[in-house]
Amino acid sequence: MKIIFIIDQVYLHGGIERVLSIKANYFASKQENQVFILTSEQKNKEACYQFDNTITFKDLGINYDRRRSYFHPVNLKKLPGHIKKTKSVIKSIQPDVVVVCSHSADTYFVPFIVKSIPKVKEFHYSKFIEEGKRKNPGFLKKLFFKYADYVESKYDKLVILNKDESNYYKSDNTKVIPNPLTFYPESTSNLSNNVIITAGRIAHVKGYDILIDIWKIVATPGTNWKLHVFGDGEPGYVQELQDKINKEGLQDSILLKGSTNDIKGEMLKASIFVMTSHNECFPLVLLEAQACGLPIVSFDCPYGPRNIINKDTGILAPIYDKETFASSLTQLMNDNERIKEMGKNARENSGKYQLESIMSIWENMFNDLIINS
Repeated sequence: MKIIFIIDQVYLHGGIERVLSIKANYFASKQENQVFILTSEQKNKEACYQFDNTITFKDLGINYDRRRSYFHPVNLKKLPGHIKKTKSVIKSIQPDVVVVCSHSADTYFVPFIVKSIPKVKEFHYSKFIEEGKRKNPGFLKKLFFKYADYVESKYDKLVILNKDESNYYKSDNTKVIPNPLTFYPESTSNLSNNVIITAGRIAHVKGYDILIDIWKIVATPGTNWKLHVFGDGEPGYVQELQDKINKEGLQDSILLKGSTNDIKGEMLKASIFVMTSHNECFPLVLLEAQACGLPIVSFDCPYGPRNIINKDTGILAPIYDKETFASSLTQLMNDNERIKEMGKNARENSGKYQLESIMSIWENMFNDLIINS
């Protein structure tokens, strides 16, 4: 089977890039497959995750101005070249299936080129973020949503990460395939360190500013727990968070640790994972935390955490309810037996998402699409 995965780049750390590396490596490990990764703005940089050496990379060198919308005139003038180059590569490779991974410009034209080849679109974000905009759109926005819905209907399959997301799609071509675990360590955390961990892109949507407010409630005098935040982001926003930490006098107990290539190792040294995102689709980091045997305290944000966490594996606090989140976290911090029981259950739950189980769903979907194309 020949498979093309389309993504904007693979040099920045991120959930989409990490999941792509896992899926691509899985398919490449089987001799009967040929895997290609087509990028539009790799900029001659090294991939940030490890990819099988049999995978062929092709970069189109489109290099959109990412400070602007894809529909800004500066970027729109690059679109014809992007379409032409993408079509040329697909025709030359003649893949059995094409998968669009990231939500970049190619999302909106790939279904309409080389139509005989099945096309799949992955969604790694929650469509909840569009809900408010769709209720009272302006004229241009209304046209855009109408076109986006039309484009989605032209893909052979739309892969979504949880069942709740299907409510946001107009077409009936959705298929739920959760992300696979990126690792499943032989041993789990011994849950003996007073370390709480969170990890992800340092961005407003992750709610780290809210987490600082929560930690201010939790970190009462005498509390000897530390909160470690792993991830990187726009330097100005990272500094805003650090300034807030300093202002609240929390610099000794909240540590912005930057990005790491060993998140598994850091999780294994922690005892609890926390998440305060405004919205999530299917946060892979929660599965990773569970695989390491960590209980989780998270906001019940739309719609990822509730599809991973239950009362036996963690705690879901009403979104933006800082007091309840802080109270729940404090109670867990002071109950070592509960931490251990939830950690054990979390590990068991994560087993459902091991690589072979999830990738068999992908393989079956691809085979069905190829047979029916």
